[in-house]
Amino acid sequence: MCGIVGYIGKQKASAIILEGLKRLEYRGYDSAGIAIQQGGRFEVAKKAGRVEGLMKGTPALKITGTTGIGHTRWATHGGVTDANAHPHLSSDGRIALIHNGVIENYAGIKKFLLTKGYTFQSETDTEVLCNLIAYHYQKEPAAQGESRFLEAVRKTLRHVDGTYGIAVMCGDCPAEIVSARKGSPLILGVGDGELMLASDVAAIISRTQNVVYLKDGEVLHMTAQNFSISTLDSEDVSPVVDKITWKIEDSELNGHAHFMEKEIFEQPAALENTMRGRFSEDGSTAQFGGLNISAVDLRQTDRLHFLACGSAWHACLVTEHLIERFARVPVEVDYASEFRYRNMPLGNSTLFFTVSQSGETIDTLAAMREARRKGYKVLAINNVVGSSIAREADGGIYQHVGPEIGVASTKAFTSQLLVGALLALYLGRMRDMNFSDGVEYVQALKGVPDLVRRTLELAPAIKEIAKRYAHYHDFLFLGRLSLFPVALEGALKLKEISYIHAEGYPAAEMKHGPIALISEQCPSVFFVPSGEMFNKVVSSMQEIKARKGKIIAIATAHCELPAGLADEVIRIPECHEAVLPIVATVPVQLLSYYIAVELKRDVDKPRNLAKSVTVE
Repeated sequence: MCGIVGYIGKQKASAIILEGLKRLEYRGYDSAGIAIQQGGRFEVAKKAGRVEGLMKGTPALKITGTTGIGHTRWATHGGVTDANAHPHLSSDGRIALIHNGVIENYAGIKKFLLTKGYTFQSETDTEVLCNLIAYHYQKEPAAQGESRFLEAVRKTLRHVDGTYGIAVMCGDCPAEIVSARKGSPLILGVGDGELMLASDVAAIISRTQNVVYLKDGEVLHMTAQNFSISTLDSEDVSPVVDKITWKIEDSELNGHAHFMEKEIFEQPAALENTMRGRFSEDGSTAQFGGLNISAVDLRQTDRLHFLACGSAWHACLVTEHLIERFARVPVEVDYASEFRYRNMPLGNSTLFFTVSQSGETIDTLAAMREARRKGYKVLAINNVVGSSIAREADGGIYQHVGPEIGVASTKAFTSQLLVGALLALYLGRMRDMNFSDGVEYVQALKGVPDLVRRTLELAPAIKEIAKRYAHYHDFLFLGRLSLFPVALEGALKLKEISYIHAEGYPAAEMKHGPIALISEQCPSVFFVPSGEMFNKVVSSMQEIKARKGKIIAIATAHCELPAGLADEVIRIPECHEAVLPIVATVPVQLLSYYIAVELKRDVDKPRNLAKSVTVE
């Protein structure tokens, strides 16, 4: 959620840190700041607002020094003010700190520190953490073989409850940074004569592709010469250096107006990458390399339980429909944030899946840990190799869609739908789906990229529709069966980036309450597939039309709608029911995007939102 960048090397740290912070802007934030070591003291610049404002409105770029830390904050404790922005300095000026996460017992610690003479300039829990490190640094002698600074950080973290990803500097220790994590991601970048620290690889990819992913409970000590990793109990940890597989060009706009637009149009290639190598030689089923569960165990599984948040939760609802339809296995879908607090009965033969694009969503990570604590095997579907969920899961499926920079998920969402469809095929062929049905299903999946390309050709027409509907303040999105979750996703997309109120419902549920909202000022977006649901959906549309509601229909090619029933019709290709949710998603992505552009919204950085939610 918040962004962390640290640098130790031979070059001017401020420019490198600010560049890294700019590359983290997509995560969402409301203030930014840097602190650079300078002759035994800290030069600090911080400001509410964008990184651009920090660079223009303060002398941030003029600060010299080759060791420093920087931060973009998404407010949790305290309002959006310059004083609450990070970095924070301890009241004695010795410690500088940046922090992602929430310190739950900060109030008691603050009360204690006030009795010891420490003062506070902000409303944040982070400043409490900073002063507690200063207290231990002043109070405790160094442990044998340890620096006094490193040990002060360790002692502090043993006394705090909550989550954190921190980077700390000490004025008495030039060219040193200590960092640690618990529930909030941190990555070490190992460059040529320099070290970088970040909460996201996007911040360091321009300088190195060699990274070390810190695990919960690990403490990183960086110096100008080297680095070491240990636990809070001072046990040494052998670092594992991984290589980032994507390049800096993957996180550039490449001629598009926004990252969201770029990522919508990247979907054909992203979907090809998701399914590459995942079909059997006979072309009748899917195959996965990292599930780490035998076919025998999968056949004996009598229930699947999916845990996710936001758009990923919508993808799970589609997956539920497909698995029950094609594999005939009962599926439960839970909000990850609710699961760990429920006391629900679980069968012995239940298999869990967690779904998270970033692999760092704190609610999903906590839910996964809860399921594993209860003795269940948990598999992960995510997009980021080396993420916390990917590393802690018993196995899983990578999406392989490359970095998604726009806050509103597009290509990662359709990739999750594709993984769900692959999983339904895989499980179905293990049970009672026959060979010819499997071959037909595989051919449908292989055709998805082309179907999406054809749907993207509708963009100019959808843009004109968006201009006509951008001034409305309420929308309903309505679909049946596997298209109901797509209706939820369409409503979410419109809310996220245009700030227009929108709700998604099963089309038949409209008459059980939401129909009260219908008027000429509340358009309805209907998903209209051919087949058994066609007449049912048309009936719901007629109820809307009878009450003078405007209708935007997203209909498959063979649907013959009654004349005048829909005010706007967006025609998508006919396709297999397993891939229909993917194809139907594209028009609502484009509609939401073009409405937001028409309203001059900050599409890639919508207000109050963050790309990856790392606080509960």
